[in-house]
Amino acid sequence: MFLAQGVPMSSEHPGWKEKLKHELKEMLVLSGYLFFFFCALMIYKQLLLSRYQVPEYWDFGFAIINALVITKVIMIGQYAKLGKRHEGKAIIVAAVWKAFLFGLLVFVFHVIEEVVKRLIHGADVEKASRGIRFEEFGGRAVVVFCTFIPLFIFLEMRRVMGEESFLGLIFKRHATSDS
Repeated sequence: MFLAQGVPMSSEHPGWKEKLKHELKEMLVLSGYLFFFFCALMIYKQLLLSRYQVPEYWDFGFAIINALVITKVIMIGQYAKLGKRHEGKAIIVAAVWKAFLFGLLVFVFHVIEEVVKRLIHGADVEKASRGIRFEEFGGRAVVVFCTFIPLFIFLEMRRVMGEESFLGLIFKRHATSDS
């Protein structure tokens, strides 16, 4: 029997401390990965804007908050067992399917978040939903989907191989073949 992401359960169910430690570790890994990509996108955007003399600002706080929020959305999707149906298929199929589903979940979350923000600022429901720039959200969804593909490939590899074997593959030295 396994917990989320292939962590084996012992014969005793893990206590709340073990669950908390696992969840915090998972959150750190996911948010670190996402923070790396969001920072890269932010830097790219600022470099493009500087070509047109648009004032630059380096908002790493936005990248951190976005990474943490999307990490929480991913963890909620994992808890809801989103994408489990394709886990028996090839890793690439399962990873792309999960990237699509989780990307869709993030898209829906961002749309709901935008509507709620507009409602809080006094717009009625019709104005709040009409003023959403779906093309911007669609562009973000494509970037998130592309960012999720390698993430879910690694998560699927970890699930299939087991945590120890996966970490050994990633972090240990391996003999090279002289061919």
